[in-house]
Amino acid sequence: MNQDKVILTGDRPTGPLHLGHYIGSLANRVILQDTYKQFILLADMQALTDNYDNPLKVRANILEVALDYLAVGIDPKKSTICIQSMIPQIAELAIIYLNLVTISRLKRNPTVKTEIKQKGYGENVPAGFLIYPVHQAADITVVKGTLVPAGEDQLPILEQANEIVRSFNRIYNCSVLPEIEAMMSPVSRLPGLDGKAKMSKSLGNALFLSDPEDLVVKKVMSMYTDPDHIHATDPGKIKGNVVFTYLDAFDSDKNLVSQMKEHYQRGGLGDVIVKKRLIEVLNNLLEPIRARRSEYAKDPSTVMKILFEGTEKTCKIAEDTMKEVRAAMYLDYHT
Repeated sequence: MNQDKVILTGDRPTGPLHLGHYIGSLANRVILQDTYKQFILLADMQALTDNYDNPLKVRANILEVALDYLAVGIDPKKSTICIQSMIPQIAELAIIYLNLVTISRLKRNPTVKTEIKQKGYGENVPAGFLIYPVHQAADITVVKGTLVPAGEDQLPILEQANEIVRSFNRIYNCSVLPEIEAMMSPVSRLPGLDGKAKMSKSLGNALFLSDPEDLVVKKVMSMYTDPDHIHATDPGKIKGNVVFTYLDAFDSDKNLVSQMKEHYQRGGLGDVIVKKRLIEVLNNLLEPIRARRSEYAKDPSTVMKILFEGTEKTCKIAEDTMKEVRAAMYLDYHT
């Protein structure tokens, strides 16, 4: 294992994980855990920035997301899974970092600007939401993370985290915090079942890792294809056709997918046949995940024990980091 490279990744526990999470990060985490020192954060405090009025939703989904992690093959002996709110050093470090950024800089962050617009906050942006990039910087640096798997939309967050790291090291004349490198996802964002740009629970257009076989059938059969492909004999379009997008992402038989595309484009291949192929591919992928999830779900106390042990381990590492941070800032009053 490459101990010099520390990966910090994670998810907001606001609902079960879906295929977009799987193709974008979960599958990679399973591979990366054999090579790097990996921390996976259940970011419940961040989830509360826009779910502050529904904390029970966040609490319930801690277990749901953990079950998804274990079901896809994340091994707690190789990866450390931890709960954000149970690591007080993160909050302490975030408070320190808030002195190193300005409100105007936070408002200029492209990712934050986009999400504020999407949520319709206008000028009524909760302070906790506005500062979440600072909190994420603390998440990463409290374990001295050096690599963060990220999509294009997360790059401004990492850029701001590195600005904070540089400011801290410069102002306090130290080299306590390492800079962070983005590990770009090889797969672009998976669209929703309805053809919209983003798959999400809130939009009702997601296919979840925990969905049973019959629900996968129902959801795939409702997928957006080519609205002009009315009859099987009609030539069909591939671009924007969600079924083919999913086949490109999940079907290992690339030759068959290529043949189906050619047939579809020249006409003579109906949507139902293409969708049945995708149903077969997805259920083959999800069946072992469902089986492992079902086994873990029988013993939720053991799953929570895994999270508590991972959190305790992370707290010890985080406290070591904070000792260095406090010393650099002359806040180590006991020495």
